[in-house]
Amino acid sequence: MGHHFARPGNRFWPALHLAGFTDRLLSPLEDELALRYGLGTNLVARPTASAQELSREELREGGRVLAGKVLRSVPGVLAVVGIDAYRTAFGQPRATTGPQGQQLGGRPVWVLPNPSGLNAHYQLPALAAHFRQLREAIESGSPCSSP
Repeated sequence: MGHHFARPGNRFWPALHLAGFTDRLLSPLEDELALRYGLGTNLVARPTASAQELSREELREGGRVLAGKVLRSVPGVLAVVGIDAYRTAFGQPRATTGPQGQQLGGRPVWVLPNPSGLNAHYQLPALAAHFRQLREAIESGSPCSSP
């Protein structure tokens, strides 16, 4: 079975740790521990080497499934990793990273940059800063606005 964010060079797990979401750096092989840290599910259930492997329909269906999960589990905030995935899955072509100013299932939505090593726009310190902004907004009780 594959693991999410496991490709060499993917900065998801280091960004989570540097942002303070986890008390140690988790390995992609420990992805099942994410729930223990209050971190949720995936937009699309199958791991891929690249986000480009996901079809528009897979992303849209993933968005519908995730919306149902949000209604059932009522998380503090829905954070989606990957701006293009979010835009496609939720029909928001003008979305940017950060708080979205809208809700899904009554929960605030926040979009984080894609941590793939293929995403040259963000190096690890910048990714960690985006993830940290989300954590700090959650801790302050206002995840709908930028800190």
